[in-house]
Amino acid sequence: MQVEARGLTFEVRTGGPADGEPVLLLHGFPQHGGEWDEVTPALHAAGLRTYAPDQRGYSPLARPGAVEAYRLPELVADAAALLDALGVDAAHVVGHDWGSIVAWGLAASHPDRVRTLTAVSVPHPAAMAHALATDTEQKARSSYIALFRKPGKAEKVLLALRAAALRKLLGGVGDAARVARYAEPMREPGALTAALNWYRAMSRADLAAVGPVPVPTAFVWSSRDIAIGRTAAEACAAHVTGDYRLVELPGVSHWIPDEAPGPLAETILARTGTAR
Repeated sequence: MQVEARGLTFEVRTGGPADGEPVLLLHGFPQHGGEWDEVTPALHAAGLRTYAPDQRGYSPLARPGAVEAYRLPELVADAAALLDALGVDAAHVVGHDWGSIVAWGLAASHPDRVRTLTAVSVPHPAAMAHALATDTEQKARSSYIALFRKPGKAEKVLLALRAAALRKLLGGVGDAARVARYAEPMREPGALTAALNWYRAMSRADLAAVGPVPVPTAFVWSSRDIAIGRTAAEACAAHVTGDYRLVELPGVSHWIPDEAPGPLAETILARTGTAR
């Protein structure tokens, strides 16, 4: 379905019983709302109603051109506006990768809109800042961001040879068909630039503005995550004042919703209190 919010039109995947408790599912880079397709059946079976938008830059009709239009406050405002447009006062919020950062921001700035938070792969921004300042391993893990922030060069590198580098980056999501499901939309004119603008608009000030999270929270981290190390994962607890759980998935890569949808769904259901 299409949802109008803040003058933009978002593509939103919906499912589950119409009267179920709402769950907002926020995807990461370079994916789309379809990354939750293997997770949602268990949520629907437990009686939850899910909404998985293609976020700003990923929905073709929600793709402003200016880099500053992709600052974190704008992304968080989109999430809140989508809840408004859907008629949802408060939702269980789940985010992966960049979607996790948006979810942290929403839970910190609008805790009344977030029943529970399940953040996947990427910890609270302050935990990331701590790791980047103190852990040389995390600095190395995050070095790819320098390329992503270079207009033109990043697109050239990632899209060359039918997006070979982008496909390699996505290698952990599954077979070639699943990789193509995410890579092909990024080959459309303007799509990858819009997705990379999330990185280009990122600033320390915006990340530092994300305060403590007071809502019940689970952070799901996987031991084979190439982008996020243990220092960042374990620093996350200090930035949640509500009930907090760190859930580690051994042997799983960064692409948790694709690689381990069952354990992730179980974690979400446990956090929301709807596990059966």
